[in-house]
Amino acid sequence: MTRRTGAAAAIAAASAVMSGPLSAADGGRAELTASEHAVVRFVDAHDADARALLHRVVDINSGTENLAGVRAVGEVFRAEFNALGFVTRWVDGAAWHRAGHLVAEHRGPGPRLLVIGHLDTVFAPDSPFQKLQMVDADTARGPGVIDMKGGDVIILQALKALASADLLKTLNVVVVMTGDEEAPGRPLSTARAALVGAAKGAAAAIGFEDGDGDPAHAIVARRGTTSWVLRVTGTPAHSSQIFSPEIGPGAIFEAARMLTAFRDTLATEAHLTFNPGAIVGGTTADLDPAAAKGSAFGKTNVVAEHAIVIGDLRALTTAQFDHAMSAMRAIVAAPSPRTSAALAFDDGYPPLAPSPGNDQLLAAFNGASLDLGLGSVSAVSPDKAGAADVSFVAGEVPMILDGVGLKGHDDHTPGETADLRTLAQQTKRAAVLLNRLSRGGR
Repeated sequence: MTRRTGAAAAIAAASAVMSGPLSAADGGRAELTASEHAVVRFVDAHDADARALLHRVVDINSGTENLAGVRAVGEVFRAEFNALGFVTRWVDGAAWHRAGHLVAEHRGPGPRLLVIGHLDTVFAPDSPFQKLQMVDADTARGPGVIDMKGGDVIILQALKALASADLLKTLNVVVVMTGDEEAPGRPLSTARAALVGAAKGAAAAIGFEDGDGDPAHAIVARRGTTSWVLRVTGTPAHSSQIFSPEIGPGAIFEAARMLTAFRDTLATEAHLTFNPGAIVGGTTADLDPAAAKGSAFGKTNVVAEHAIVIGDLRALTTAQFDHAMSAMRAIVAAPSPRTSAALAFDDGYPPLAPSPGNDQLLAAFNGASLDLGLGSVSAVSPDKAGAADVSFVAGEVPMILDGVGLKGHDDHTPGETADLRTLAQQTKRAAVLLNRLSRGGR
């Protein structure tokens, strides 16, 4: 039996079990096992501990380029995994100019499962947004509280709950918490090698990002993203000669024509977006894509010699990426007379394309939620799901689910806020799902 076939059978069996007949004796819910009831009791009894751990790690600044801070958060979680009997290691990130990743592994007899989190946030040490603050008894505002230190805490608490019910021993799981999800190091192939390596042979992968903030939603498809740079050169001359056969339209007009052609060619394609985020042009122009800052010099009576545009491209499948990039390259390859242009694409996040396997894993998660009496869970539109680490394992793992972390709103802003009521809710869902997957649906 191949890995893909075996994994599909295990997840399909789990889905069947978790969406089984309802039990009137259990208030209309399917019956949880005695061990699963023990898991629920542990999560409820230790919710205050989970909140305290969340407060602790949020208060450690781990902006992506604060390497010491990322490592410090990693050490907190590493100690917790070690206490559970996991084998842990720190993958040093010097080769891709980042702090690195935490990998924690527990070998059990069940199907191999991959769980994904990340340690970094978008908030640098000089950000005024540094500490967790309680808004009320069940609401917390803090940097990275939902993106995604809350998801990391859910991962750990779910594993603790399984251990308390003597269910961890069957779990064959590897947890990867990357240290540069918000601003990945380069080259990407090196920066994500540990994650892709951990995915080898996995039956399923689960990412604990916050998703769209709605606990009734999860993610089975994500658009990938890549950045691009368009550089256009025109023929400089007095402005009175623009559009003449000898001079042509100049660089700025030509860049605008190409951008319009991108839009006219691709704008109606479902799930595809392309955005010119910044443009400079003139007699001289300089634009640093990494810093997203630039400068230009020109005069109103001089035809612009240079124009530079930076932007991003998002697509749902690899084929859609290839189609869009080919169309954009074809437009750039046919410049107006007396101009020239070049278009370059950077490495980016691959897409997590829709698949039957991903839908099966969502069905399993939904079944666990229903059995717990926590309501149904459906898929959010991929147009509302940004790029994330889980997409890097799409070519390795047949069944993938994301967006099952702590819920809230306004991530990546100084208003990032968590609904702490969803901390226990999401932990219970995750623990029951992991247990059932580890047993092949039994």
